[in-house]
Amino acid sequence: MRCFIGIDLGSTTTKAVVMDENQNLIGRGITNSRSNYDTAAAVAKQEALLNGRFYLFRQALTRSGALGGGLDTFMEQLERDFRAEQYMEQLLDLQDTCVRNLATARFGAATDAVGEALAEVFRRLLVEAPSLFAPGARRKSDFFRDIAGSQYLAIGETVAKEANTRYDFLLNVFDRSIIEVENRVYGDQMRHHLLAALEKTFAALPDSVARREGVEAPIKGVLDTEMVETYVVGTGYGRARLPFSKEHVRSEILCHGLGAHVMYPGTATVLDIGGQDTKAIQVDPNGIVESFQMNDRCAAGCGRYLGYIADEMNMGLHELGPMAMQSTKSIRINSTCTVFAGAELRDRLSLGDKREDIMAGLHRAIILRAMSILARSGGVRDQFTFTGGVAKNEAAVKSLKELVLENYGAVQLNIDPDSIFTGALGAATFAWRAVQEDGKTAEHRVKEKVAA
Repeated sequence: MRCFIGIDLGSTTTKAVVMDENQNLIGRGITNSRSNYDTAAAVAKQEALLNGRFYLFRQALTRSGALGGGLDTFMEQLERDFRAEQYMEQLLDLQDTCVRNLATARFGAATDAVGEALAEVFRRLLVEAPSLFAPGARRKSDFFRDIAGSQYLAIGETVAKEANTRYDFLLNVFDRSIIEVENRVYGDQMRHHLLAALEKTFAALPDSVARREGVEAPIKGVLDTEMVETYVVGTGYGRARLPFSKEHVRSEILCHGLGAHVMYPGTATVLDIGGQDTKAIQVDPNGIVESFQMNDRCAAGCGRYLGYIADEMNMGLHELGPMAMQSTKSIRINSTCTVFAGAELRDRLSLGDKREDIMAGLHRAIILRAMSILARSGGVRDQFTFTGGVAKNEAAVKSLKELVLENYGAVQLNIDPDSIFTGALGAATFAWRAVQEDGKTAEHRVKEKVAA
């Protein structure tokens, strides 16, 4: 089947979307944006194509009717089993890389002891790995570096104390190794992991050969279907580093405007708050950009601002919104500067203000800055679509609703749960149009950059 792919290389995350010939969105993928942008784009695309396979699995199994009411349970278990297989491969790769880097480390007489401690750390990591993907298991992140890193640090500290070995040596080996591992693409192993995961998932089915055959046949049919990368378009903060020829690159503004239109055809105004910038975009009824404004080089009012506050509060980024929602008192935060916000935060705490009230004030300050950018772009028109990672923050959404109502009256506010993929969706739509409407052919596929 022919696939049309959009990749949005952001400052913190890279997103990819896969669209089929009928302009159906069949797959999404996301990964950390790395120092190696080419790898980030490749991994996000790989994840989107994988997600597309699971979409096609579900379609095929729905048509077969073999699982009846057990389809959701089967698909959830299949994805858990696949992720466990994928994680184990990367974990073993990390172990080999750590051992290799230990051989060149300058730990002197402590090298053998560090090696023994390292072996014990990975023994425990491998034992605990399956539980991370068990039904009901909760993970703060699905990125390998985050999962493996948190487990390694916790287990490493315990092992270092037990072995009377320097913990910082174990950290040194990990820091040198994780960069290598996270910058590798494991695309060749996808089919192998899917087949291994299927065997595990099949084992959980009732002992019925006929039922297994009814499930196995449609899934194998999907596995044997080639997903052809017909055309790819890239966009985003790091688009200049994408391994694409110029004709395959579109601006963030164009892609976010079109992506919001595809999500909500009635969109007239778009506000996108990402990790690095804030964009206010006005579009016509066809999703064509009429005007736009962006924040200046300062990171205030963006996701990075919230990340800085989370670090100052020793909290997870995902915890800020829920805490702010508990606020009972309005506090005005004067500084939206990332540098000075930490100082004001500490001053507020020293004055006895509650953390939840401070958080609510910080979120309102961010949205006030966004409202200024919106005003310069042409204001807020009905319908108004809010996108980007910050759109998932309930406190930011609450402040936005209040300020829009206060300044522009009642308008329809659209927020898609997957709005972080808006730019990639717009890019995929441009890719689809390039072939279906403009007649581009397979000869116009992405060309890898060749090192000089």
